[in-house]
Amino acid sequence: MNPNIPRTDRTRVVIVGAGFGGLRLARKLSQRKEFQVVLINKQNYHEFQPLYYQVATAGLEANSILFPLRAVFGNCKNVHIRVTNVTGVRTTDKAVDTDLGPIEYDYLVMATGADTNFFNQQNIIEKALPMKSVAEAIALRNRMLQNFEDALSVETEDEKEGLMDVVVVGGGPTGVELCGTLAEMRKTVLPRDYPELDFKMMDIYLIESGGELLGPMSVQSQTHSLDYLQELGVNVRLNTRVKDFDGRVVTMNDGSTLRTNNLIWAAGVKANPLAGLPPEVIGRGGRVTVNRYNQIQGFTDVFAIGDVAMMVEEKWPNGHPQVAQPAIQQGKHLAKNLLHLVRNEQMEEFTYRDLGTMATIGRGLAVVDLPFLKFQGFFAWLTWLFVHLMAIVGVKNRLAIFINWMFNYLTYNNSLRLIIRQKLPKGDMSAMQEKLSDQLEVSKTV
Repeated sequence: MNPNIPRTDRTRVVIVGAGFGGLRLARKLSQRKEFQVVLINKQNYHEFQPLYYQVATAGLEANSILFPLRAVFGNCKNVHIRVTNVTGVRTTDKAVDTDLGPIEYDYLVMATGADTNFFNQQNIIEKALPMKSVAEAIALRNRMLQNFEDALSVETEDEKEGLMDVVVVGGGPTGVELCGTLAEMRKTVLPRDYPELDFKMMDIYLIESGGELLGPMSVQSQTHSLDYLQELGVNVRLNTRVKDFDGRVVTMNDGSTLRTNNLIWAAGVKANPLAGLPPEVIGRGGRVTVNRYNQIQGFTDVFAIGDVAMMVEEKWPNGHPQVAQPAIQQGKHLAKNLLHLVRNEQMEEFTYRDLGTMATIGRGLAVVDLPFLKFQGFFAWLTWLFVHLMAIVGVKNRLAIFINWMFNYLTYNNSLRLIIRQKLPKGDMSAMQEKLSDQLEVSKTV
């Protein structure tokens, strides 16, 4: 196979990853005649990651938080999109290797983001439920709904408890927002869908290894978020670390256990640097060391932005937070610096502007930390809705998304609570049936 990208007299910038940073950079460069942009991504769409949890809890359709890349760059003849996997980079040859073949670059930008960090706990890697992609969010939705269907037919209270109870690990925005939504579903939606089940016996646990929820936020927001969750009936355990999970029992570092089949892992992330970089540039959490121009240490033609980049500023000695805003701002700033480079002008150092942090705990409940103001409650919730809506890609579609989003999120009166699975080939289906049979035999002997 061949990428089939024509060589022109324009400066070729290869961008790996179409997250917040990569997409913003590509959009800025697409407006400049000096550049040929090659955007490489594993999927043909951009994902709005902050709303994964709403897809997982059947509050939003998956296509509400996805946007086709070719729809973004439909009229840009200097942008070439290739949907493929990047296997590594060869900096001496100025090329990235992909499943389609090598792609040469004048400048390379890594915007590869981050993935779930299981902290090398093999049992948890194999048995926990991550939520770092739309596919994983849909798989989680299928799993939860199937559990309630199965709970109607099990014979013992122990089996029913295992199917219905949920343990979420990680007290950051994802964990807090997910627990809040599950608690509201337990109260308003699930009893209507499953009147034969007693949802008073459904326990939701949030496990956080630190001493507070929403670590980067203000004490005011941390306190309110804890109060909101407890009011919703979520069991919050601080200063507690999950040590093991065998698929049926969660074991904590203090020796206590929780009975559940459902361990949702939202405890941390690790960067996804490309293979082929010198090991000395890879730092803590897999992040790549960059200077204030986003150039990777030791290179002038290879850059990294967003979650994968470790840039130190005076106010950020441990690097910027791995959220959307640093990636967006770095993508926008790097576009200017690349233009400076091709014009032989001096580049400008990047300075992160902290626009604030927010999290929603449920309908009408949110916490917002802005640089000049901190507030909670209903107005914070409206602020959260507005900010996230404006960040969704596709201006023409925002009205339709807004109507769909508000109706579904406020009422939960939708048809999204569907268990939809991919049809497997016969060979794969037989293997899955054998695996299920083995699991059933194991459960009978436990």
